[in-house]
Order: sequence, then structure tokens, then C-alpha cells
Amino acid sequence: MMKILIPVDGSKASLLAVHHALRLVGAGLKARFVVANVQESANLYELVVAHDPQVLQQVSEAAGRDLVRPAVALLSAAGQQVETAVASGDPAHMLAEILESHACDAVIMSARGGGLRAAVLGSVSQEMVQLSVVPVTLVKVPDETQADD
Repeated sequence: MMKILIPVDGSKASLLAVHHALRLVGAGLKARFVVANVQESANLYELVVAHDPQVLQQVSEAAGRDLVRPAVALLSAAGQQVETAVASGDPAHMLAEILESHACDAVIMSARGGGLRAAVLGSVSQEMVQLSVVPVTLVKVPDETQADD
């Protein structure tokens, strides 16, 4: 059984990767999934203003857990085995670490994020193609989906 990493950022566009994975399962693929979110590291202002850096980490982790929830719900509702991973740092490098630490066999991700993160996730998907030691499937996002985020 394959283990597939699905990075999500909370956008409708990133959920297209989940829908693609479910179509593959419907076609007979035996898989289990790791849904991951990587939060950007705190910036200098946040570090200076925060009275407790642990609070920033807790907020970051809570935000990541919240953003993976819709993808996990879709996969769970379809009866799929799902793990989650939340990290903070450089998205592509952290996703590569998650890929390795969870022993994933493949990655399915949207080619573009939605809203303000569109350019960032697009570059993350390209970096993942370069960094990944396993196959990466990029799910093209129709223009109307990007406009909805």
C-alpha cells in the first residue's frame, strides 16, 4: 500500500489534490495519506513583540492543524487512513523532511495555492519537484478555482 503526502494550505485549490487522490483510490489505488501543512516561521517583528516565543509556536501549530482539517475530513469520510503533519519553516524543505520522516512513496499537490498564497505555493510545488526523491503529481488548478479563494 502506497503512502502519499498531500500538502495543503487551506485553500480550495489545495483541496483539488485531495479530490484527485480520491479519484485514484476510486480507480483502485491502495493508499494511505499524510496531510501536511507548513506554517511560515515567525518574522522578526513577531519574535520581538511576543512575550513568549512558545506562544508563537503554539499559535502556528494550531493554525496548521486547523488548515489540514478539511482535507482530513474528506479523506476520512471516504474511509481512507490519514495521518497529519504540521511544521513551520521553509515550506518546500519542511515538506521534504515530512516526506522522509513519514516514509511517503509519492506526493500529490496542487500546482498553485489560492488567494494571496498563489505565487508562494506555485513556487513550493516547483521546489518539491526538484527536492523530492519520490514522484510528485501536480494537480492543475483551473483559473476559476483560483479566483474563488
